Order: sequence, then C-alpha cells, then structure tokens
Amino acid sequence: MNTIILACPSCSAKNRIPAGKQHLSPKCGKCGNKLPTKTAAVTVELTDPEFQSFITNASLPVMVDFYSPSCGPCKSLAPIIANLTKDYLGKVIIAKLDTSSNPGTAMHFKIRGVPSLYFFKKGKAVDHIVGAPPEAQLRQKLDALISR
Repeated sequence: MNTIILACPSCSAKNRIPAGKQHLSPKCGKCGNKLPTKTAAVTVELTDPEFQSFITNASLPVMVDFYSPSCGPCKSLAPIIANLTKDYLGKVIIAKLDTSSNPGTAMHFKIRGVPSLYFFKKGKAVDHIVGAPPEAQLRQKLDALISR
C-alpha cells in the first residue's frame, strides 16, 4: 500500500502516513497536532493479497477503480479520480487496483473491461460502473454511497 509524507505545520517534522489511513485525521508523531491531509490526499493503491482485507475492514465506504496502465479511458479518468480523492477525503476511501498486475481480484469480480468502478459499503459491493463516466455521475454515485 502506498504512503504519503506530510510535514507538520507546527513543528515541521515529517510524518509517514499509509494512504489507507489518511482519512483517520492523523496527528504528528512529534508534537501531536493534526496533520493537513486534504491537499496531499492520494488514491489508495491496492493489490490482490490485501484487497479483501482492506474492503472488509474499511471504516468508510470504498470506491475502487479497476484499471490498466495501458488503457486510454483509464488514463483520461485518472485526473478525475485524483480530484475526487481530495474532495471526498474523510467521507469515502477511493482506491485503485491495476488489473494487469493483480488479475486475481479482477477475475473474482468478473471484470472484462476497464475502467470498472466498484462501490463497497460495509465490505459488500453495492454498485458498479463499467467505462469512464463523467465526473458529475461519479459524484452522484459517491453521494448516494455516503447516504446509504
């Protein structure tokens, strides 16, 4: 799983935060002040071995972008996903899984085309979209996921 490094605005100490825990309002390890994660928020990168455990133990709803690095529509969707990650920090965990490097999870969900976006709540898939939808449609899906 990827990590981000945040400098504390109070004491300038550098703090390593796992991307999967950035939504938990992390605090500085040196001075204990809250760290500003919103501007540095990143999409959580998942792999086959950690996928099920991450989805099952997530304290928030999760959207997973199943993608391939060689896919044109996936590349065009990436900046939208990055914006949504920052906008929905603390409300929804936004993750991605490279289907070419992690085929097991993709086979489990019978993904035949990318991008495929799956929405999970309490460890269960509740909705999905195949293809690259417009940002407005994704925001509607995320808002609906939060209010369920």
